[in-house]
Amino acid sequence: MKAYQPICEVLANGTRLVYLKVPSQVAHLGFFFAAGSRHEGPNQIGLAHFLEHCLFKGTQKRNALHILSRIDAVGGELNAYTAKEEMCLYASFSKEHTQRAIDLLSDISINSTFPEKEIEKEKEVILDEINSYLDSPSDKIFDDFDAKLFENHPLGQNILGTMESVSSFTQQDLQQYIQQYFTADNLVVSFVGNVPLARLKVALEAALSQMPLTAERSVPQPFTFTTPFKEVLKEANYQAHAVLGGLAPSYHDDERVAMSLLINILGGPALNSRLNLSVRERYGYAYSIEANYHTFADTGYWQIYFGSEPKNVNKTLTLIDKELDKLREKTLSASQLLQAKRQYKGHLALGMDVNSGLMQGLGKSMLAFGQIDTIAEMHQAIDKITSQEIQVLAQKHLRKEVFSSLIFDV
Repeated sequence: MKAYQPICEVLANGTRLVYLKVPSQVAHLGFFFAAGSRHEGPNQIGLAHFLEHCLFKGTQKRNALHILSRIDAVGGELNAYTAKEEMCLYASFSKEHTQRAIDLLSDISINSTFPEKEIEKEKEVILDEINSYLDSPSDKIFDDFDAKLFENHPLGQNILGTMESVSSFTQQDLQQYIQQYFTADNLVVSFVGNVPLARLKVALEAALSQMPLTAERSVPQPFTFTTPFKEVLKEANYQAHAVLGGLAPSYHDDERVAMSLLINILGGPALNSRLNLSVRERYGYAYSIEANYHTFADTGYWQIYFGSEPKNVNKTLTLIDKELDKLREKTLSASQLLQAKRQYKGHLALGMDVNSGLMQGLGKSMLAFGQIDTIAEMHQAIDKITSQEIQVLAQKHLRKEVFSSLIFDV
């Protein structure tokens, strides 16, 4: 795969643009706002996600059907998501329809009207979504773990909100959130496709000319500390579920890349990860086991998830402890470290091989870091990691005394 070389520019109104030209008939466009669930106030839990839904319900010149059909009518796809720190509206389409996509995403970002009838209808949709999560222990355990790890902090809030909060939202709440966060200085536009940069900039600057330049908004509450917990709850139906984890470096931390490599070795997507080989392949205690690392502006956290028969929970926990002990007590050999780096680089390459995912990765990176690292720069950062760094990180973050666990038992 060719090394990608994205271009980062600032439009006339202050909006940041990440542009990557690729030889493809299909183009991908995303609008990224720093307006995720951690930006919500105490009485706004779930509002960002609710807004994401309601943005598609009508503008000053389009009704809901016109919005939903605008990209689909030319064989494209329109979608959105809300995360802890960002909200993204995005579309994939044949490159000749780039102007259509720009016009649509700009229109719903600037001119949404939030019809009262559609608001009430969407409340029912999201309440059903909340119920479906509550009825799925394998999904619910992640939200419950976050709530305990980031207790009394916006990072611990459920992105979906609660039955009570969602039911209380009004048209005014949506308009206020838009006014605070949907501004040019709070927007990153990411584009991956075969359209000239100059033409793209002209189209974007025209379409975004009516977007407010800035607004007063509170700075997200920083997170500094958590008290480790160990809890077992009777929440499962047939299979037991468990999440273990703790705090880790933020995405601004110099240890971020090494932490990513450590978690990839422990339980990344590869079939030869240590946890998969030990728990699943060698003993067959769990069908699914994985480790992940999530980063935010001021903190991060790692976690291990597995689902198993109740009788195998303690056996699985013992095997996990053994693998964590190995990482803390013994450095990787030169060959093990080299293999881990090769594998991690390969995973990064696979993630960049799908242009829609690449568009999202570039947009999130610019929103979070204010810059884009090239493949070469990322490889250089990975190559610098030593076995001693991996061991020190394991000793710091993977100790029993500092990480937490939540188990849903039958």
